[in-house]
Amino acid sequence: MRFTMDALSGAERYKLMAGCIVPRPIAWVSTLSADGVGNVAPYSFFNMMGASPPLVVLGTMRQEDGRLKDTAANILETREFVVHLVSEPMLAPMNTTCIDAPPEVDEAALAKLEMRASQLVAPPRITAAPAAFECRLFDFLDAPPETVILIGEVVAMDIDDVFIDAERLRPDPYAMQLIGRVTGPGSYTRIAADLTAERPVYAERKS
Repeated sequence: MRFTMDALSGAERYKLMAGCIVPRPIAWVSTLSADGVGNVAPYSFFNMMGASPPLVVLGTMRQEDGRLKDTAANILETREFVVHLVSEPMLAPMNTTCIDAPPEVDEAALAKLEMRASQLVAPPRITAAPAAFECRLFDFLDAPPETVILIGEVVAMDIDDVFIDAERLRPDPYAMQLIGRVTGPGSYTRIAADLTAERPVYAERKS
């Protein structure tokens, strides 16, 4: 089947794209409002975009009335946030933070998350997360009517010692039990064992 995006609703485009672009890593994002109110929320429109500078990207959607979600509003106000990776044991509290709470409610308290101070940014970290990236806003793109894309520069990363080979700087995502999103809301997957394929070298292919 062929689909012309202009002929579809936003919900239809979401179902088609989100059902094919899988698995999507989950950014569990903590922020603070300008008044110091905490917010924690997960986003699966997320990925690494480069290492020099070290950039991550978040895709956020506006509320039905056009207002920014709390995460985007806080980041644009304060220019700081923390991205946590989600392990399978943290699925339940992560899902709790999906709740449509008003801005004055701190989702970390609702989910009974233990938080700890970050080192270089103001928003706190989720203590039980296996890895966390402290970020400052690098740039953003407002794409009406719905999407706001936020690009963060990673200024520090914390990973539990048991999940990394310190000499080789190799994290172990399987030991972290990381999960990702598939299809629509509520569907998650575990990462599978590696498939390997050596990258070809053109000079060797010519010989």
